[in-house]
Amino acid sequence: MKSKNIYTKLAILIVGVILINSIGNLVKFRWDLTKDKRYTLSDQTIALVENIEEPIYIKVYLQGDFPAEFKRIQTETNQFLEELKSINENINFRFIDPAGNTKDLIKKGLQPSRLSVQEDGKVSEAVIFPWATITQNKKVENVSLLSNTTANSQEEQLQKSIENLEYEFANALLKLTTAKNKTIAVLKGNGELNDVYLYSFLKELGNYYQLAEFTLDSVANHPNKTLEDLKKYDLSIIAKPSERFTEAEKFTLDQYITNGGKTLWLLDNVHAEMDSLMQNGKSIVLNRDLNLTDLLFSYGVRIKYNITQDIFSSTIRLAAGNSGNQTQYQDFAWHYFPLILPNEKNAMTTNIDPVRLKFPSSIDTLQNNIRKTALLQSSPYTKLSGTPINIALDEIADSPTKEDFKDGTQLFGVLLEGEFNSAYNARTKPYELNSYQSKSKNNKMIVVSDGDIIANETFRGEPIPLEKDKWTNQIYGNSQFLLHAVHYLLDESDILALRTKSLQIQFLDKEKAYKERPFWQFFNLILPLVILTLFGLGFRFYRRKKYGS
Repeated sequence: MKSKNIYTKLAILIVGVILINSIGNLVKFRWDLTKDKRYTLSDQTIALVENIEEPIYIKVYLQGDFPAEFKRIQTETNQFLEELKSINENINFRFIDPAGNTKDLIKKGLQPSRLSVQEDGKVSEAVIFPWATITQNKKVENVSLLSNTTANSQEEQLQKSIENLEYEFANALLKLTTAKNKTIAVLKGNGELNDVYLYSFLKELGNYYQLAEFTLDSVANHPNKTLEDLKKYDLSIIAKPSERFTEAEKFTLDQYITNGGKTLWLLDNVHAEMDSLMQNGKSIVLNRDLNLTDLLFSYGVRIKYNITQDIFSSTIRLAAGNSGNQTQYQDFAWHYFPLILPNEKNAMTTNIDPVRLKFPSSIDTLQNNIRKTALLQSSPYTKLSGTPINIALDEIADSPTKEDFKDGTQLFGVLLEGEFNSAYNARTKPYELNSYQSKSKNNKMIVVSDGDIIANETFRGEPIPLEKDKWTNQIYGNSQFLLHAVHYLLDESDILALRTKSLQIQFLDKEKAYKERPFWQFFNLILPLVILTLFGLGFRFYRRKKYGS
């Protein structure tokens, strides 16, 4: 009878397990019990994935033999993609071993990463391909799984990579699936940067928006038509103009803004270029009159006629002697090129590399009804110099002191939001306008006091990525900042919220683990066997005591 009851209970247990497993396969649900909610997707990502109507195919090149700590990226990526697939069955993914296919991957732009690996107290080097590709129809987007942002250690780089997983995949999906409904005018006609220096950023921007050149030259003959044509664009980028704006051109921009047009101002109020400095060893920095002071003043900002030096700066490469017949080069701190640390409180600058500026001027904000948010600020250790002023390469030999760099934190980039008053209220208008607007509805603009922030360098006449220094290969955050700025101005800021995601990841102390390896081997291998043996002996003792056998 007892035997029959045991078999009945066992059968019920088996049937119950099978039933629960079947229900689990039909009804998909997960509980995220982590403190930082690392497995909970944001509302922005969920909405993006839900709207995918055609199949997406994702290949992840994180299969095969690679360092154990990078198994974590593999695991996190797999779990993230499982989440996406649970939302939309059009998401398909698989992990691929890149071995034997490395040449094809490099041709596609998937560059390998060399990593130092510490195992058993020894340090070695490993090469991995931390990339994924996303394909829909014939469109392909590459996704970097290893963060390029500056990190103090490989572990910190790994943490940033995992934090950015959702952003990187969501950003790639956005490029693939979103129609380019918004348009951007790249203004020309006032000595703005040549196309070769805008190539890198505009190429990236073209993945999201429709771009077109727009010249203000026609204002002179057809002002009303020029304004109507400009109003068709959602955003205008003014990239380092070097020639004075006429009153008619300013009035056109003013009315574009009061009619709801967004603007990204990237302006140099002084003329300071490295070319003449490198050729002659010294140069004079002159004021540049763009005739925009009164226009920007009416919106609440003023760019000063000065240049800023900052103790926290990037470098320039100079010849430092010869070795045989070979010229030796060395990198020297150049305090006229401030490095701007990201403001972690703002989605436009969170989790990006330092932004490099070149000869920036400081910005003053004025009291009015416009909301102002500082985006780019110097360190507290700065030195302001009025212009005109002579500068020389010999200054690299000067050791900076806090006593010399005591002008405090300076503002180089600011977001303005609110209802902008026309700069031509109570003033004579440069031309008769059919529908003059004295005030805008809620609008926004960004002003940066350095035009070179958008200028990529060139090598042998060819543009190189904006974020990369051609001599040191140092990565800067210029492209990231500008892209986020455009997204924000065009009300595409939801995707930026993903960059603020922060995870608390506990890393293994490799040195401690190596020293305590014998103990933990015993703890994990021998101790469970001891516990099982004691359990078996205890159970046998219990049976003998109860049943006498």
